[in-house]
Formats: sequence, structure tokens, C-alpha cells
Amino acid sequence: MTIDTALSELSTLLGDRLSRSKSDLEAHGGSESHFAPAPPDAVAWPVSTKEVSQILRTCHAHGCPVIPFGAGTSLEGHTSAINGGLTLDFSRMAALLSADPGDMVAVVQPGITREDLNTELRATGMFFSVDPGANATLGGMAGTRASGTTTVRYGSMRDNVMALEVVLADGRVIRTGSRAAKSAAGYDLTALFLGSEGTLGLITELTLRLQGQPEAISAGVCAFETLEQAVGAVQHTIQMGIPMARIEFVDTMSVRAVNAYAKTSMPEVPHLLVEFHGSQAAVAEDAQTFGDIATEFGATGFESATKAEDRNRLWSVRHKAYYACLGLRPGAQAIVTDICVPISKLAQAVTETRADIDASHIPGPILGHVGDGNFHAILLIDTANPVEVAEAKRLAARMTERALEMGGTITGEHGVGMGKLGYMDAEHGAAWGVMGDLKQALDPKGILNPGKVIRAN
Repeated sequence: MTIDTALSELSTLLGDRLSRSKSDLEAHGGSESHFAPAPPDAVAWPVSTKEVSQILRTCHAHGCPVIPFGAGTSLEGHTSAINGGLTLDFSRMAALLSADPGDMVAVVQPGITREDLNTELRATGMFFSVDPGANATLGGMAGTRASGTTTVRYGSMRDNVMALEVVLADGRVIRTGSRAAKSAAGYDLTALFLGSEGTLGLITELTLRLQGQPEAISAGVCAFETLEQAVGAVQHTIQMGIPMARIEFVDTMSVRAVNAYAKTSMPEVPHLLVEFHGSQAAVAEDAQTFGDIATEFGATGFESATKAEDRNRLWSVRHKAYYACLGLRPGAQAIVTDICVPISKLAQAVTETRADIDASHIPGPILGHVGDGNFHAILLIDTANPVEVAEAKRLAARMTERALEMGGTITGEHGVGMGKLGYMDAEHGAAWGVMGDLKQALDPKGILNPGKVIRAN
């Protein structure tokens, strides 16, 4: 039972959709973050659930690791083949299978990206709401239980995935959940696979909850002199119950990076980016109320946008922020970490994190989906310098410790992968062991994305 034996058998099944070329291996073994390349032994492109089942039966028989791959946008080493094996690239399973305006539901394959899905849904009057920023695949978003800019209003993948089709490690195909609005029929297996990062089974179909396209959308941006003012305005806005569709924070360093990258001219101070959805009257009222709160907290230069092209230009500032921040230190790589805290602790968490980074010698912009208490630090380092690597890891560890002290979580949306493994025991205690028990029950040979989320078998 070897990896090579499994790949030899799969070559007969897949033909030229199984590759061992160096370029394909390298393209599937890297990371968006600081992790060293860990390419697989081969890459396969399945085209159906039946084929995924056949692949897993073969890999299970020979003990060959299998790593699912979507758009490759993960930040915690989720798709690194640290034990070799086979990467399954789902880019050829990327169809919108059905869209039902009556039930506000769509059925999709895992390789379709959120932007492509919403493009196909335009004529239906519906859209899929979860927006993690990157143009991720829906399978990857389910695997990491993704959230993002719109979570404050519409919820995360946990709230918007109704059912799944999943192939287990031994090739069995199961379906979880249904199109019904609720169910009391047994264990919630859909929730179990959401956030499992491909360690329990491979998702081959998703049933998604859709939203109606709002009558009116208004976006805006405003500047603050201090970080404390900006985050204080967020906290007060959420506690007032104003129905924000998005509320995002970028600090001074992030704005400086975006100005250089995108040739914009925003004042180099902290900013909030906001968006409102609803009727014309409701949007106007919500924007006015937010504007009053922001003014109370010292906001200046509030700029609004209602035309789609103006809103897209505004949000491109946020969506380009990660790559813009890398430009602050050419040649550097990033240790990117995120935490999520209760909204009452947000201002304290952001302020203390900013102070920690400022006291170090490492540049680290802060930005995030602060409407749900989630923010990110992008720690720019020379990975060849062990002093810088150690300092960045110290700062990241302090962020996670602070989140747990405040009743929060070690990651709001990046997931665990390899990067957050060391903090799982601190957050979950004995429950982490139960996760391991579930892994052992569903994947006793440990072939599914080994080295991620739970301790090795």
C-alpha cells in the first residue's frame, strides 16, 4: 500500500486529468501566507461525485493522503500537502446546478466561485451573500466555514448552507440536511462538515440559501483621527441595532498601503467603510443614523456612493488591502492572523493589538470585518530572519491569548489549517479530543487533509 500504487491505478481512471508535472505540483503546494511550499505527489481534476468516490476508494485502500483544493486562497496552510499524496482540484466541478426563486435556494458544485455564482444569479433577482473578500470557491468557503464583509447582516456559511453532498474517506457518498427551513431529525451533519477543512469528507455539492437583491444599496467611507474613535463608532453602531450590510475597518498603515497600490488619495488615518441594503427610505434613514453616530465619534469627510460602479470602486479598496499591504515591505511575506471577540470587547482588543505591534520592530497593518468583532493583522516579515519570524509568532500568540481572555475565538474566518493548531487546546480543551474522535470514526486511516485542524492520528 503506497502512494505510487494509488496514483498508478488512478492514472488509468483519470488519464490526462492526473498530473505529476512539476509546474502543477508547485501550483498546488504553495500558500498565500508564510508557509513553506509542500507540493503533493500528483494533482487530479475530478468531474463528478462518482469520480471523487472512485478516487477516494482507491486512496483509502492504499493509504494515500488526499487534499481538497479550490481557489487556493487559504491563509493557514490548509491545502499544503505536508505528507505528500494527491491534491483534488475541484475547478472542473464548477456548475450552478439549479436556482429556485420560490424557495430562495441554489444548488452548486464546489468549484464555482462566489463571483461567478452571483453573476449567474443576476437574472433571478437573487444573490448569495457571503463575501470573504477573495473570490473563493463555495466548496472552500464551506470547508473553512467562511464569513466576511457581509456577515454582520446575512451571517456566515454556517447560516447559509442548508445541505451538502459529501464523499467520505472510504468513498461512501452521503447527503446531509435538506431544503426545509428547519429540521429536528437527528444530528446536524451539515454543521459538522462546515469548517472541517476537508478532514472529515470532501464536499461535492452544496444547497445554499439565497437573498433577494435589495431595492437600494448605499455605501460610504469616513475617516477618523484615531483608531479608538473608529472602533468606538463601530461598537456603538452595532449596539444600537442599525442593520448594516457591511462595516469594515482599515487602519492608518492599511490606508497608506492602499494609496500606494491603487493610486488613491485617502487621508492616511483610520477609516470605516459601510454599506446599507433595503428600500430607498430605509437605506437613507440608516445612512443618516450612522452618519450621526460617526460624527459624534469624530468622523470627517463622509463620502457616499449609490451607483454600482462607485460602490465597486469603494469596496475595491478593502478587497485589495492584503496585496496592497504586502507592498509596504517589498520582498516580505506575511504572517496573517485573525481573531474574533465579543463586540463589547472590540475596541479594547484592537487598541491593545495595535499597541503590541507598534512596540515591536515588525510592520503590521490591522483591518477587518469589525461589525462582527473580527479583525486581522498582517505581520510583514523576512522569513529568512529567525528573529523576525519569532517576533511575529509572539505577536500572533498574544492576539489569540487576548481573544480567549475576552471570551472570543482564535480565528473568526481564516480557519485552523496548520497555523492555528497550537492554539486549539487552549480554546477547546477536552472538546478538541472529541474532534479527534470524530476524525478517527470517519477517517480511521487519516488520509483526508492530514495535519490540519486536529492532532495527527
